[in-house]
Amino acid sequence: MLKVVLDTNIYISSVFWQGNPYHTVKKSISKEIAAFVSDDIIKEIKRVLSRDFELSKQEIDDVIDSIAMFTYFVAPKEKIDVIKDDPSDNIILECAVASDSKVIISQDKHLLKLKKFRDIVILSPDEFLKILPK
Repeated sequence: MLKVVLDTNIYISSVFWQGNPYHTVKKSISKEIAAFVSDDIIKEIKRVLSRDFELSKQEIDDVIDSIAMFTYFVAPKEKIDVIKDDPSDNIILECAVASDSKVIISQDKHLLKLKKFRDIVILSPDEFLKILPK
């Protein structure tokens, strides 16, 4: 099974809209891909949900519990400092390295600009869904 890391923005978009981020998350729920997360990614999802959306603590906890049901947790050991313009994006790279993922799926311009990190390809949800076998 293809190992991937979904960026925070993919999870957030999938909660509120049914575009390609939603369809990407559905691939993880149906176990067509193996999505990995770290504590740092979960913390960022919580932070963004509470900052940008009018959700109760319970609603945020429900989103996190749902994500935990279809993802695999990994604890990154290596600190990566590649993205200088938005250092918080480095947690996605750290998770991908720790999980030995082959793909990062993101809508973030800083990550997408990299195109590749080590042997990890960085794709938008649109690009990813086009290359994923049906």
